[in-house]
Amino acid sequence: MVYPQVQPGRFLERPNRFIAMVETEGQVLRCHVKNTGRCRELLTPGAEVFLARGDAPGRKTPFDLVCVRKGDRLINMDSQAPNKVAAEYLPALFPGLEELRGEQTFEDSRLDFSFLLDGRSGFAEVKGVTLEEGNLALFPDAPTLRGCKHLSGLIRAAGQGYFAALLFIVQLEGTKGVSPNDRTDPEFGRLLRHAAEAGVVIRAVECRVAPDRLECIGEVPVIL
Repeated sequence: MVYPQVQPGRFLERPNRFIAMVETEGQVLRCHVKNTGRCRELLTPGAEVFLARGDAPGRKTPFDLVCVRKGDRLINMDSQAPNKVAAEYLPALFPGLEELRGEQTFEDSRLDFSFLLDGRSGFAEVKGVTLEEGNLALFPDAPTLRGCKHLSGLIRAAGQGYFAALLFIVQLEGTKGVSPNDRTDPEFGRLLRHAAEAGVVIRAVECRVAPDRLECIGEVPVIL
């Protein structure tokens, strides 16, 4: 996926989870943060960030904060980007996949995708990963009741004969794999391991990140 009209800036502060103050081109702008997670290890004062101009009518902020530099890495932190790149990559990840549809409901869970895979109905949930420690990507970066509910839905779907998959989209490059962040959310880690035992397919794909784009480049291990 590609962002139009991207420009660099310097992160100053985050008054709330939706807004960042960014210095860019000699002025300080209020920018929309396209990630409601904590991202404390990313949005540090003085960090280089990249802004994409938003063109939706009625916007109160002219730019979205979509990318940040951490050390020598660029990390995409747009929470809407993983579903977009997943839609592009899922047919390559699961050959034979057809009739991909977004935002589908299974029982009481709203999952990111439904599809047919070799004639079998299936569901997939996508989780974007931006937290990295020691070259290991970790999910989540904050407790996620919603993520636990999605896992429970996938477990039930697999038990009823559906193809069920959880796909981690790692929004950075160069990690050695993805693991559940048990320190932050032990329940998510427990459910993820239970899901794997219950037949849910768990895969992870890392991305090449540039200020103006995000592109899936290949699988990395899921380390449970």
